[in-house]
Amino acid sequence: MKKILVLSAALLFTLQLYAQNSSQQNEPVDGPKIAFVENSHDFGDIEQGEKVNYVFKFENSGTEPLILSNVLTTCGCTATSWPREPLAPGEEGEIAVSFNSAGKMGKQNKVVTVVSNAVNAQERVKIITNVLPKKDSTQD
Repeated sequence: MKKILVLSAALLFTLQLYAQNSSQQNEPVDGPKIAFVENSHDFGDIEQGEKVNYVFKFENSGTEPLILSNVLTTCGCTATSWPREPLAPGEEGEIAVSFNSAGKMGKQNKVVTVVSNAVNAQERVKIITNVLPKKDSTQD
């Protein structure tokens, strides 16, 4: 009987903590917050030398203006453009990422780190692709 009471009390305590955490997640964020529509994009198979582009869309889901201070890439093969002006709460923005597969081979996983004044100050998005050898045009 004692074990059942202890287990019941532990279960109640755990449920209470869970309910408390989920209610905190729904509360509005005080300050700017960057929220991406997608955190990654997979280009699938591409041919070596091919250049591919993708635009990551995001929103300032916070209560104050969002300012992106930097966008860092994992190597020189990705180039980005991003908004330099503050984004008001509810406003949307885009980060353009391009990948040049020249000199690359096999599975590629490139991370782009977005640095801002948001409560989630460093967010990461990534592009994924599999670079295949260039087809020999003399065999066609």
